[in-house]
Amino acid sequence: MSDIPLYKVSVGGDEAVGKTSLIRRYCEGQFETSRVATIGVDFQTKIVELPSGAVKLSIWDMAGQARFEIVRTGMYRGSRAVAIVFDLSNPETLAHLPAWHTEAVTNAKGTKILVVGNKLDLAPARGVGKSFADSVGAPYVETSAQSGEGVAEMFTALAALAGGNG
Repeated sequence: MSDIPLYKVSVGGDEAVGKTSLIRRYCEGQFETSRVATIGVDFQTKIVELPSGAVKLSIWDMAGQARFEIVRTGMYRGSRAVAIVFDLSNPETLAHLPAWHTEAVTNAKGTKILVVGNKLDLAPARGVGKSFADSVGAPYVETSAQSGEGVAEMFTALAALAGGNG
């Protein structure tokens, strides 16, 4: 087991877009309808099977509130890939993606970005984040932490980006 490469990945985005719910759905297989906001940062680990072999992800869940920006800057260090998440049912969170992208690439030099549209189960339309993802050269996935749709694909894509296969 010790020969499995370990990659740090970070998940950022506005508060209440479902970052913690996505991570919990993936790592623990459960969804909680009511959540307490993440304070600062939290993390979990999970082994992901890729075509090239298994990798272990250290998944850092960063608080989305503006007051934690100063804490987040140091938390990006060492991230090989960053998922920036927005809420498909809340256009304001989509409008904030450029700021999240800037924060990620500024604080995690050379990192790869994955754009994630979450809350697919509540979305009035699909694909609304694709043009932003294309504009920054990032892959785009849509997910629902509630139903689980797209969640495994999100973390497989993140693992592939972190391992240099994305």
